[in-house]
Amino acid sequence: MGKTQPLTEDGPVPQPPTRLRLGERVLNAVSRDPLATPHRTRNDAFVAASVGALSVALALLVDDGRRPDAVGWALLAGSVVPLVWRRSYPSHVLVAVLACIGPYHALDNTHAAPVPASLLALYTVAATARPLYTCFVGCLVMGVTLTIMFNVGAHEGLESLRTSGWILAVLVFGVDVRTYRRYIASVVGRAERAERTREEEAARRVAEERLRIARDLHDLLAHSITLIGVQTSVASHVLTVDPERLDRAAIARALDDIAETCRTARGELRTTLEVLRADGPDCDGPLPDLAALPGLARTAGAELTLKTGGAPMPPAVEAAAYRIVQESLTNAVRHGGAGVRITVRVVLEAGALRVGVTDDGNASVQRPGTGFGIVGMRERARSVGGTLSAGPRGDRPGFEVAAILPLQPSEAAV
Repeated sequence: MGKTQPLTEDGPVPQPPTRLRLGERVLNAVSRDPLATPHRTRNDAFVAASVGALSVALALLVDDGRRPDAVGWALLAGSVVPLVWRRSYPSHVLVAVLACIGPYHALDNTHAAPVPASLLALYTVAATARPLYTCFVGCLVMGVTLTIMFNVGAHEGLESLRTSGWILAVLVFGVDVRTYRRYIASVVGRAERAERTREEEAARRVAEERLRIARDLHDLLAHSITLIGVQTSVASHVLTVDPERLDRAAIARALDDIAETCRTARGELRTTLEVLRADGPDCDGPLPDLAALPGLARTAGAELTLKTGGAPMPPAVEAAAYRIVQESLTNAVRHGGAGVRITVRVVLEAGALRVGVTDDGNASVQRPGTGFGIVGMRERARSVGGTLSAGPRGDRPGFEVAAILPLQPSEAAV
């Protein structure tokens, strides 16, 4: 078992970063883009100083030529100093190094001394340039080197030819490092694209959830406020038409209906808004179902026919049917008036839930609507793979809403 982090009241205590091992640090350094490495000039200055120290040691300790004089030391220093900018300008640094090394070898100074600087410059070009360009540079360097060394002497030329394998090895190693870096960059790029895709998917789901919440709030508040307004109008009518013959029972029923509507709206509003609470006990909340239809119809004064045979249905289908009936009742009460007769029919037939809401449309004054309610009902039906039609009744006055909600949506609808 791994070690558990100590906890405080605010959560786990942050642990100090783990120190990377030497091998991990080397792999990170090799995997990094040489042009994106932080403090690359400072690091290259340190590398150039190390290479210069090694070159001085080789010039003093190795006996394969004469010890450098003042000109030789100046040329040797000129081959090391440009290495400070080797990653920023690899090709220019290689040219500067070769321009100093050529005269250095031609003067028959210690030939091993400038080797580290030249190999490092070659590696930098191979690790940053394209392979074809690296091949061209390698052939050019080997050709120039062999030409100079054979001009110095046959022995030196043959010795240079024998050791030219080091140049090939450095070039191959540089190309391999470049390939490895490009592979790591592609892996990181794919991971970043996958992360962006996950974030976009999460944002899309959040937008869909916000839209669902907006629809629920619209359906709930529009239905409840409309019913409360109608019931209040009924109570006001009873009080003002004939005050001497006060129908207390009618007023009591209207007030009870208003109280029941407020309680139902408060409970549904709390359930709907729970999805906005990150620390809620149930972030999704229970969906409305067909069991709540009788109370909904009774509050609106509608006649309900509910035939499902007790068959199990997807919660999304039940919720869509409930919201369609709720919005239809709201529209019927709002546009049809207090005396409108409403009929609700919810029947399970042929593997689909058929919802129908009709009214007789006997209101003397028709109130214009925005049309958002019908659009929302169509979207709710489409969300479960169903269809919805809404419009005036053809055979008699009134309005009709008909929806077909399949229990198993087709693949085309999904």
